[in-house]
Amino acid sequence: MNAPDLWRPPEVQFCFAVANNSCPRKERPMLVVCAMYLVMIGAIVMTMLGNMVVIISIAHFKQLHSPTNFLILSMATTDFLLSCVVMPFSMIRSIESCWYFGDLFCKVHSCCDIMLCTTSIFHLCFISVDRYYAVCDPLHYVTKITIPVIEVFLLVSWSIPIFFAFGLVFSELNLISAEDFVAAIDCTGLCVLIFNKLWGVLASFIAFFLPGTVMVGIYIHIFTVARKHARQIGTGPGTKQALPESKVKVTSKKESKATKTLSIVMGVFVLCWLPFFILTIVDPFIDFTTPEDLYNVFLWLGYFNSTFNPIIYGMFYPWFRKALRMIVTGMIFRSDSSTSSLHPAHS
Repeated sequence: MNAPDLWRPPEVQFCFAVANNSCPRKERPMLVVCAMYLVMIGAIVMTMLGNMVVIISIAHFKQLHSPTNFLILSMATTDFLLSCVVMPFSMIRSIESCWYFGDLFCKVHSCCDIMLCTTSIFHLCFISVDRYYAVCDPLHYVTKITIPVIEVFLLVSWSIPIFFAFGLVFSELNLISAEDFVAAIDCTGLCVLIFNKLWGVLASFIAFFLPGTVMVGIYIHIFTVARKHARQIGTGPGTKQALPESKVKVTSKKESKATKTLSIVMGVFVLCWLPFFILTIVDPFIDFTTPEDLYNVFLWLGYFNSTFNPIIYGMFYPWFRKALRMIVTGMIFRSDSSTSSLHPAHS
């Protein structure tokens, strides 16, 4: 090697070699690139297949045609669309640090990203409302959670995120007072969603903190009511004679299972989305100095919530496991499969 070569910096790779003002392309070791593709493709496939099973199960089996399950069906559809429309393009952008799909599709992709993620979070919020009435007011649950009520839930869950996402991105309200920064980083092959200080706070409040606070508050109340009911069953007047010790143990076991389920629901939701929305608020106040890779890690952590949704809201239901077996074994293609019983005989 000649002496001057020691001082020569490595050649910079660009997203578009023949384009003027092309963005630089981040160079990663091949092993890192392969690992990133493996993890992200795995997440996309799991999100796609998991939510597809939920969609097929609820749509096909007549026994599952209930108001609650229609809400779960809509959420699964949202997460399925996210895995098809948003996640594959985000994967290429995150790994290659380049956007190869044009400026218009960049905006459409950003709109779909905001819309579907917000819609998914809204569904989680309304599912918590459904669970509230099921646990805290079971006698009036059937009269309060009806098909028209679910239709209102779905209308709100879809319409607000659609207007919010497309209105914000195409009006460019989120870029006001951040024009200098946008001009400084502008190059061919760039697709980033930038929020100014005002909309960093407002967007996070609308998409996460408002529905998230409602959801967590409701689940804490459900947990408190469930514990109170269990305590009344175990220690109420006359229950010592009416309920043997084995019954009390069963009640305690059910309470423990419900507590565990609610802990998983709240824990996964907060763990997946809280870092991203905190970053969205903080980034404008630190002059957009967040490292690109850190932003992508938090973004994909949020995407993983849609991967976990069918596991949390599906695998905890016995009917889901039975429907999955019927789909995998091909029994779903039998002419009478749609009327099959998926619930345990004693329920």
